[in-house]
Amino acid sequence: MQIEHGHSFKGKRVIILGGTSGIGFATAEAAAREGAYLVVVSSKKEKVDRAVSRLPEGTEGYAVDLTNEEQVRKFFSNIGEFDHLVFTAGDPMMIENLDTTDVETAQQLFNLRYWGAFMAAKYGSRNIRRGGSITLTSGVAGARPQKGVTVAASICGAVESLTRALAVELSPLRVNTVCFGIMRTEFWNDVPEEHRNTMYENVGESLPVGRIGEPEDGAEAFLYLMRENYSTGQIVVVDGGSILV
Repeated sequence: MQIEHGHSFKGKRVIILGGTSGIGFATAEAAAREGAYLVVVSSKKEKVDRAVSRLPEGTEGYAVDLTNEEQVRKFFSNIGEFDHLVFTAGDPMMIENLDTTDVETAQQLFNLRYWGAFMAAKYGSRNIRRGGSITLTSGVAGARPQKGVTVAASICGAVESLTRALAVELSPLRVNTVCFGIMRTEFWNDVPEEHRNTMYENVGESLPVGRIGEPEDGAEAFLYLMRENYSTGQIVVVDGGSILV
């Protein structure tokens, strides 16, 4: 049996759900530099149009509500075959004490970050060519929760369990997850700039690597899991060592 190692993305079709900003957009840029054909998806058309204008000619972009099963089903039924599926879609993390957590808001977060990933795998896996992959997104809150992140920790744990279950059910299709620590992305834009920069500096100084993560760091992890051919059901942690300190 001939095994292909370190293949390029030239000619590969990569769908990135949440690929219009942050780590998803950085992943799109990185894959494009290696010759991939890109499809980026977001719930907001203006974000899709802006991302497509910044990516290579030929990039496809679609506005899809990833919490709506019919829209997800229709998108994948019309998109045709592709090689890799990346799910990076997500709203800002809920930080609330348990006694003040609004359950309806928490359910909406689950609808996107867990059920959205579930439906993407359900309908997208049918179109993935042999040798392709699915890569989901999680966070270190699931492994090292702090006060106020009960909902986020629950979602991360659920996504990581989903990853292992999908790797078994969809085999030989590979399914993995990248688990992130704090990253310098639009995720934190609701925090006032001065406080945000202070947070980045303080957190970075506390990490073994001496800095916080950049979107490009996240993109490298996604490209690795798409590129190599042997890992499945794995959670790759990209956190600067935050779970160690």
